[in-house]
Amino acid sequence: MHTLTAGKKAAMDRLSTKEGIISALAIDQRGALKKMIKALGVEPTSEHIEQFKKLVSSELTAYASAILLDPEYGLPAAQARHEEAGLLLAYEKTGYDATTPGRLPDLLADWSVLRLKEQGADAIKFLLYYDVDEDPAINHQKHVFIERLGSECAAEDLPFYLELVSYDAQNADANSLEYAKVKPHKVNEMMKEFSKDQYKVDVLKVEVPVNMNYVEGFATGEIAYTKAEAANYFLEQSQATDLPFIFLSAGVSTELFQQTLVFAKAAGSTFNGVLCGRATWKNGVKPFVEAGEVAAREWLQNEGRDNIESLNKIVAETASSWYTKLPTAEAAVK
Repeated sequence: MHTLTAGKKAAMDRLSTKEGIISALAIDQRGALKKMIKALGVEPTSEHIEQFKKLVSSELTAYASAILLDPEYGLPAAQARHEEAGLLLAYEKTGYDATTPGRLPDLLADWSVLRLKEQGADAIKFLLYYDVDEDPAINHQKHVFIERLGSECAAEDLPFYLELVSYDAQNADANSLEYAKVKPHKVNEMMKEFSKDQYKVDVLKVEVPVNMNYVEGFATGEIAYTKAEAANYFLEQSQATDLPFIFLSAGVSTELFQQTLVFAKAAGSTFNGVLCGRATWKNGVKPFVEAGEVAAREWLQNEGRDNIESLNKIVAETASSWYTKLPTAEAAVK
């Protein structure tokens, strides 16, 4: 059984509400944020990215239990966060090398867990793309890689948050009906794999196990699952791991993400919170780019705050406390 050291437990507490729910804000986007700015007809600079992250952090972390940032552009934002918000720092290079098969993981060359800890990180987040059905030789490389990371986090006594994003090596269209049909298998099986002790993962950050746009009652077109089938996949997801797990918003609308959490709870999911990014702040990029800092602040103070507070309300009603899942080492000894 996975147990928490006193150091990891204290860090987990800093990242959570007092009830043991993780309601964290993610803005570790790098490539995706550049694309959003570029789509508005402006060439993104490092200053743009740093400044927008800093604005989001200063305006919204008062309403979040923690913020997830990257050390490349996010350190000024980390300094600007609310004093009670915990800090997660990302350790992966953004994106992946599309010229080699396997979407292989890579670390930021200038950083180590020790160095991220020195910047005030309460936990380390790493993003792994994973297809359970891919060539075993590729997946073996990923297993070894995550084992190394888990050991590095354990050595520094920092919680290890592993973000898992599923894909199908045979089908590049993750939004297709074909992918929706295999997604529950892909998501739930990879959760089983990375819940094994050898990886030393403390929290899994995962997708919901279905594409909600293909669920009966949510779909506007074709259907991949009935409501009952989708509910069962959510239940199976919870049974696939003993670890705390939190949902990522995967860029869907605020409204759909909130509806998804309600659906998950009704299905019996025991998820422990969210690490939600674009659903909270993406519509603030436009005023920032087109009208500048004052307009962006105004948007964040109004719509941005509404987004996060309405999400917090839903999370409080639907998420389970992780306290029941992760006994501390002291408690395990008793």
